[in-house]
Amino acid sequence: MGRSARQRGEVETLSSGSLRVRVYAGVDPLTKRRLRLEEIIPAGPKAWEEAEKARTKLLNQVDERRNPKTRATVNQLLDRYFELLKVEERTLENYISLGRNHIRPLIGELPIGRLDGEILDSFYKELQTCRAHCRGRKYTEHRTRREHECDDRCRPHKCRPLGDGSIRKIHAVLSGAGKRAVRWKWHGVNPFDLAEPLPAARSNPRPPTSEQAAVIVMEAWQDLDWGMFVWLAMTTGARRGELCALKWDRVDFDKAVLEIRSSIAQRGGRTWEKDTKTHQQRRITLDEQTLALLRAYREHCARRAEVSEISHDARIFSLSPDGSTWLKPDSVSQRYARMCARIGWDMNIHQLRHYSATELITSGVDVRTVAGRLGHGGGGTTTLKVYSAWVSESDQRAAGTLAGRLPELPVTIATDGELTAPAVSAVDPEDESPYKRIAADLRGAIASGIVQPGQQLPTVTDLAARYGVSFGTAQRAIAQLRAAGLVTVSRGRRAVVVDPDAAAEAEPGAVVDLETRRTLGGSARLA
Repeated sequence: MGRSARQRGEVETLSSGSLRVRVYAGVDPLTKRRLRLEEIIPAGPKAWEEAEKARTKLLNQVDERRNPKTRATVNQLLDRYFELLKVEERTLENYISLGRNHIRPLIGELPIGRLDGEILDSFYKELQTCRAHCRGRKYTEHRTRREHECDDRCRPHKCRPLGDGSIRKIHAVLSGAGKRAVRWKWHGVNPFDLAEPLPAARSNPRPPTSEQAAVIVMEAWQDLDWGMFVWLAMTTGARRGELCALKWDRVDFDKAVLEIRSSIAQRGGRTWEKDTKTHQQRRITLDEQTLALLRAYREHCARRAEVSEISHDARIFSLSPDGSTWLKPDSVSQRYARMCARIGWDMNIHQLRHYSATELITSGVDVRTVAGRLGHGGGGTTTLKVYSAWVSESDQRAAGTLAGRLPELPVTIATDGELTAPAVSAVDPEDESPYKRIAADLRGAIASGIVQPGQQLPTVTDLAARYGVSFGTAQRAIAQLRAAGLVTVSRGRRAVVVDPDAAAEAEPGAVVDLETRRTLGGSARLA
């Protein structure tokens, strides 16, 4: 076996006749061993010519620092990357989970230097084909890993692609790790830049309409604690975790400002307090109505805790009478989803944040001010990257504008500061609002005796079809009659007409005692 020495690099003839080109590339920072780049040239009449080209190519990679500086694998890179990465605990756990379930099983054992565009394209294709990485093999998905008797819940595996959002996060993890590898001189270039990432996700906010928002408010205020939470989410656009973290000392009643300083995070059953999503504090101006509601709600919390004044350190929303504990964000989301499901909608609480932003922008508030109220980080494409341009004067206008566009509040504040639920005044038949027109027609049918006490009104579905309106609009009309005391409504049953003479005895401005309202509402406190 002969050998031809070169000034830099060498070409070695193997027993098979092929040529092996080797170039010294430094010392591996992990193993501290000498690192050489190699390439095998098949035997042939022009083998030596091709070997010389390969030697020149490898030398250029070394000179331009584009060569791998280590034989470390993707697994080793991820281990080091996660060890040094500084992100929120929940974010880090999510990244580690994605690495464990999707990155390591597919490309974890590959050396960083062997990654190329074809390997990465195949990797992402597998993610988009099957999240279980079955690669075409057939097997049974069992309902549990424990010993069990198989039933209809143990079914043949069916491929389901990994979600686009998860794939984008995986690409972000790999790209970030690749950048660190370049900084650590593990590699000359970021190999993960060769991958073609998915197109950026299109924003598709689906905020409630004004009619839907009115129904949501009416339903939420059946319980005052829950109603206050939903109302504040709607008026401020704050995230659910930020609302859960609120304390009474963060409401400046003199300046009508709410300060957002922290947020409650949750993973499984564990919760903890952390910075806001963008690690920035912000101040949101409150409208007069919301401020008055908060004053009355604070008095309500003090009476419930049997103290003269609630502590400034107490959480505004808490399961504890003294406000010593915070709500779990997941529980808040679940309760909101259940409430909307009862109404007949598939909604989540984050859509209230979209509602707040949409109403502000629709009413002419500049995007800079909206960005300030919502706390969009770094400006961002959603807020034109001008968070620093937010000024308090614009925010005050925003608070007043939003208050004017919010649905009618189904509670009132009595002279003693008590939050109460008023009877709804008569509906003007000439009012152009569809739900008021429906309520006026039903009120007339009741007053004229067409519908007798004890009889059932048409179903909400029938009313919606008859008047050509949405389900929520028809339901809001029934809610108007119920609040006026003309009908009674039970869950899962049609509204029943009560004695109109008895309903007429109630004064239009009469209010219901708080504890009575809570009893009649039948809603539990936040759970």
